[in-house]
Amino acid sequence: MDNLSETDMRIYEEELRGFLPRKLFDAHVHLFDGTCLKSGKQFAEKSVYRKFGCEFRIEQYLEWARQSLPEQEIHLNGFGQPSFISDLDASAVYSGRISDNRRFFGMALVSPKDTVEDVVRRVEANRLIGYKPYLNFVDWKDKRDITIHDMLPEEQMAAADAKGLAVVLHIPRDERLADPINQEQMVELCHRYPKAQIIFAHIGRAYYLKNVIGFLDGIAACPNAYVDTAMVNHEGVLEYTFRNFPRGRTLFGTDAPIAMLLGKSVEINNQYAYLMGEDYAIGSTIYDAGQAVRFTSFYYEQLRGIKLAAQRAGLSRDELENIFFNNADKLFRGIAERNYGDQ
Repeated sequence: MDNLSETDMRIYEEELRGFLPRKLFDAHVHLFDGTCLKSGKQFAEKSVYRKFGCEFRIEQYLEWARQSLPEQEIHLNGFGQPSFISDLDASAVYSGRISDNRRFFGMALVSPKDTVEDVVRRVEANRLIGYKPYLNFVDWKDKRDITIHDMLPEEQMAAADAKGLAVVLHIPRDERLADPINQEQMVELCHRYPKAQIIFAHIGRAYYLKNVIGFLDGIAACPNAYVDTAMVNHEGVLEYTFRNFPRGRTLFGTDAPIAMLLGKSVEINNQYAYLMGEDYAIGSTIYDAGQAVRFTSFYYEQLRGIKLAAQRAGLSRDELENIFFNNADKLFRGIAERNYGDQ
């Protein structure tokens, strides 16, 4: 993996050293090795995973962190790469193999076509703390018409509720957090399954300000609803979240390894785009082919956004440490202890 540039080193020294707590808990990481992919399947030519050798093992993350976050101890929650080239059973085995339910935790990937017996077996056999569905697995509908209920069959949610498992939910639909169907189903999910711990990834995919204002109230009132900050570097979105969603249920997350690419998410006319310093495809990518901009990583940009938003929202040091570490550690340790007796 690339070494830190002089720009990165300066950002860490001038902006992040002294701000970041000693421990970081990354609640949203895609971890897998070659055994997790179906035989003969390959990533697309411009897939971000090609940068990392078509895998992203926990050792790769920790080596990156050793260079990029030299004073921090990384804890994490990991799951595989949610696409049709992944073997979901093998991905769960890998997640279980690298998890100790103390510092490293793992989740299974699930498809709505999986039987509830398969889902429960995948979780229990590998001592995982929950699962992550994904909209790509709903292949019988136009992507614009997918709903949360399509992604999470009732039987799968009932199993999560019975065991108090965590579910990381990347919500569908073009309007994301602002979509009225999503708004209704997010709250319904929390109410119907009160023991399941539901983490709305990427702050409900609200990457620009208009998409978040006024749309956190429903889930904020649900004690089993959480948000993670993965890939959100917009300081306005983060500030609004810190002011309007319980800080005790806000989790730091990055979406690594995507977060390790050179780039920044930018708001453009009530939209967002990934301005990229590398020619990889992630959603609405604008590649700086002329190298007009000197980039740092999405990871650093997320940390910078959190810092500025925290200052504007008046977060205390204790609240910052909770968001960066304690909230996720308490949540995932509690699930592991209830299900597996881990101390």
